[in-house]
Amino acid sequence: MNKEFLYTEIANGFASQIRNGILKAGDKLPSVRILCKEHQISMNTAKRVFLELESMSLIESKPQSGYFVSQLLSIKLPLPEVSRPSLIANNSEPDELISKVYENMGKNNLTLFSIAIPSGDLLPQAKLKKEIINATRELKSGGAEYEELQGNLKLRRMIALRSLSWGGNFNENDVVTTNGGMNALSFCLMALGKPGDTIAIESPCYPGILQLAAGFGLKVLELPTHPAHGIEIEALKEAIPKIDICLLIPNFNTPLGSCMSDENKKEVVKLLAENNIPLIEDDVYGDLYFGQNRPKCCKSFDKEGNVLYCSSISKTLAPGYRVGWIVPGKYKEKILKLKLLHSTSSISIVNEAVANFLKTGRYEKHLQQMRKTLQNNYQNYVQTIAESFPEGTKTSRPQGGLSLWVEFDKKIRTTELYDLAIKQNISIAPGRMFTLQNQFENCMRLCFGLPWSEEIQLKLRQIGSLAKRIS
Repeated sequence: MNKEFLYTEIANGFASQIRNGILKAGDKLPSVRILCKEHQISMNTAKRVFLELESMSLIESKPQSGYFVSQLLSIKLPLPEVSRPSLIANNSEPDELISKVYENMGKNNLTLFSIAIPSGDLLPQAKLKKEIINATRELKSGGAEYEELQGNLKLRRMIALRSLSWGGNFNENDVVTTNGGMNALSFCLMALGKPGDTIAIESPCYPGILQLAAGFGLKVLELPTHPAHGIEIEALKEAIPKIDICLLIPNFNTPLGSCMSDENKKEVVKLLAENNIPLIEDDVYGDLYFGQNRPKCCKSFDKEGNVLYCSSISKTLAPGYRVGWIVPGKYKEKILKLKLLHSTSSISIVNEAVANFLKTGRYEKHLQQMRKTLQNNYQNYVQTIAESFPEGTKTSRPQGGLSLWVEFDKKIRTTELYDLAIKQNISIAPGRMFTLQNQFENCMRLCFGLPWSEEIQLKLRQIGSLAKRIS
């Protein structure tokens, strides 16, 4: 058996036992010498097993004692409550608060827990620069000309090829490239909705979606959402007569980090198709899973072409490149007409560079390291929150993505906490940003896409101290 595969297989076996509770926090693992004897492997291969488990934050070494299951795994703060929004649609957005928080984007003097994108330190910037240079050499006229309307063929092929990992049943002719994920969502809403229509979304929901919906004159119906499992199916069934469009982030949504089960995804797709209600699926976080396998998408179960699948590299590779795409199903012609009208072409050089990066396999290697880093960050955040935040604090338990949802006692208003934190050069995202209703005033979202350090830990502790002050 290939050594690379062998150490990974052994590590995954231990990881499965730890995650399933067979091995518990504090349990001692076999020594390197015993592992060698049991599996007939070399010392170097055995050491790689433990390095792999350490990189997943599942074990920790104690000098002269051996390896133990991480104590971090025993820290389980209570889950936040299932959201209970009013099932009356509205279109009044918290625009002032959203603007105040997002105007901090790009300010180097602030610790930005508020913006759910990975830090540039986690991205392969040098390799991407080389791909940009190579793209100018390979493209006709150095990339100065328009590319075809549907988008870079090489990129569309790579997107289709990568979809095989989650059961995507499409090819390059089904894909339309866009200038980022929000551009993809905008095209979908323009193609499907008209002012006065009602769109169903998760609650809480990404603020950009709320702003888009309001900008297009749509009424928003927020669905009750579990912090781990996503929307409540029964609530969606009840809402069917009231809605015209549904927009969901089924995999590791922001701000909760929830992930719908395959069974629920399948049921949602079937339910909406039977009622001729299109589903816009935003899958920008799907590649950032912490487990062994990438979760499936709603698009995996789409037999009618009723799901408009949207994604981008903004959360995984290069937010500033603005590379996104849609697999619009039966709405492809509408999307192409809108793209012709509003943008004509995607950015040739950038799309070529990203296509090449995906084709070489560098993207998957980058993702493997990034997923480990984010999982480690998340666990460090939770440990610090458990140690430093007010008693009664609750947190979500994302199995991927970039976002952690924190719920305080009702007495703590996070808009007030934001004003105190910003004076200490810390930016958080108050919960009221993520809804059109009067809810989540005692909640906030934290992004764990910043490299973990003593400074980040200190900033989290400062947030905890400020929260205690106003509790």
